Amino acid sequence: MPNVEIVILNWNGEGHLRRFLPSVVAAAPAGVGVVVADNGSTDGSLELLAREFPTVRVVRLDANYGFAGGYNRALEQIEADYYVLLNSDVETPAGWLDPLLECLERNPGVAVVSPKLISCLEREKFEYAGASGGFIDFLGYPFCRGRILRTVEEDRGQYDDERDVFWVSGAAFCCRAGVFRALGGFDADFFAHMEEIDLCWRMQLAGYRVRVVPRSVVYHLGGGTLQTDSPSKVFYNHRNNLAMLYKCSSSGQRLLVAVLRPALDLLAALSYLAQGRADNFRAVFRAWRDFFKWHPALSRKRRAIRSARKAEAGHIYRGSIVVRYLLGGRTFGWLM
Repeated sequence: MPNVEIVILNWNGEGHLRRFLPSVVAAAPAGVGVVVADNGSTDGSLELLAREFPTVRVVRLDANYGFAGGYNRALEQIEADYYVLLNSDVETPAGWLDPLLECLERNPGVAVVSPKLISCLEREKFEYAGASGGFIDFLGYPFCRGRILRTVEEDRGQYDDERDVFWVSGAAFCCRAGVFRALGGFDADFFAHMEEIDLCWRMQLAGYRVRVVPRSVVYHLGGGTLQTDSPSKVFYNHRNNLAMLYKCSSSGQRLLVAVLRPALDLLAALSYLAQGRADNFRAVFRAWRDFFKWHPALSRKRRAIRSARKAEAGHIYRGSIVVRYLLGGRTFGWLM
């Protein structure tokens, strides 16, 4: 039996812990530990854990280091063969973890696996953040089997095949601890958003595969940290997506992104302005400002990542998912 630790990062999530942690503890197989890594919470999270969850180990961090930095710092203190990173707003039914571990055990070339994510509120639908495995298009826009941009499909079993994908959601991210450590974990500069896609890309460049295992199902509430279209979320998504593309993409892809993405992001900003969302309009430009400030550091990271690559990443859609969506292609279907 490999050593497995379920690690939940928490920041002022007392309500989520009270609601969802009982299912995680109840569904954890014998011998699998449950750890809550606390990102400097100031609510009643720590008191709740001490009072109601005495079997759960707590790793205390002294400040809020975000999703990326928080997990990196916490996992340095946790020894395991496999890390199971789980959002605090995920409900886990009995038996959900076994298919993930079985997949990793029989596929040594797979670095990370994920269950199918179903909406906790609308259980006939996929969950926005990961659905049944993720992809990106050539310009870096992410989408999923079960979610194209803002359109989320009903789950009718149409994506229940286990298969390799480009990325899996950080909401339920089961990975080889050795690979996580060897690649430096998440990029802590991202703070939050896109860090799992970035890591999945780097795993593929290092010669590993990323896989979704829909025999395993969890229920994700979503939006627990930042609401959809909040200025902070718009900022992080734009900035981190640009940084990820700069670090990881091939020369040809990076050139196309450099030509087309400024115009597309300008259109996105103007769209926010037309909706009366001046805060989101400004967030797009702040993202580009920080991206330019990061150039020296990103160049160093790119040289290190690309010089060590053993393969190019697969499962990149060679067209534009935005154009496809605007032309009516709003379900995944047999896209890839």
